[in-house]
Amino acid sequence: VSANAGDRIAVGQIADAMADRSFGAFLVVFCLPNLIPLPPGATFILGLPLVFIAFQMAFSRLDTIWLPQRLHTYSFDNRGFAKVLDKFVPWLEKAERYIRPRYWPQQSRLFERLMGIFALVLALIVFLPIPLGNMGPSFALALMGLGLTERDGLTVGIGLAIGVAFGAIIYFVGQELLSFVSYFLAQLPYVWDEFRNFFF
Repeated sequence: VSANAGDRIAVGQIADAMADRSFGAFLVVFCLPNLIPLPPGATFILGLPLVFIAFQMAFSRLDTIWLPQRLHTYSFDNRGFAKVLDKFVPWLEKAERYIRPRYWPQQSRLFERLMGIFALVLALIVFLPIPLGNMGPSFALALMGLGLTERDGLTVGIGLAIGVAFGAIIYFVGQELLSFVSYFLAQLPYVWDEFRNFFF
């Protein structure tokens, strides 16, 4: 699509070229910034597109991603886009040695919807301001996106397993933090009484 787009290329042209594989492709693209440690609050911005994509995967009636008109028509320099592609193509060629069409269910859209529900849970975890909580779920989502794009059920399965593992870790850590906060708040009246008796 880049070779035939002219001086500028629109986001909608890329989505249309990916057709029924656009969900996976856009999932990978928006996972990439979340694979690095981010300052608090950054995931509110970088995690939101993942929620948007995963929600469509799960509940959209369309087989391809839907983009708002402004984003669909948004264009950027095609030469710069081609340079970015040139950097990623060797990496993708290496990945294709391991990621290839296999173990893909016949009812692929139903499978995508089920995967989208789980992806939505992971995307919401990425969206939350959890320190370093964006990296693991984003890696799982990236694998799921690559598997979806290449119709590789094994890669999707690995991504699902990693997502479950990180989701469980974040859940238990969150439970412990909530228990600690609840305990701390419950002790405040006693601490205040001791402080007041000591100083007053």
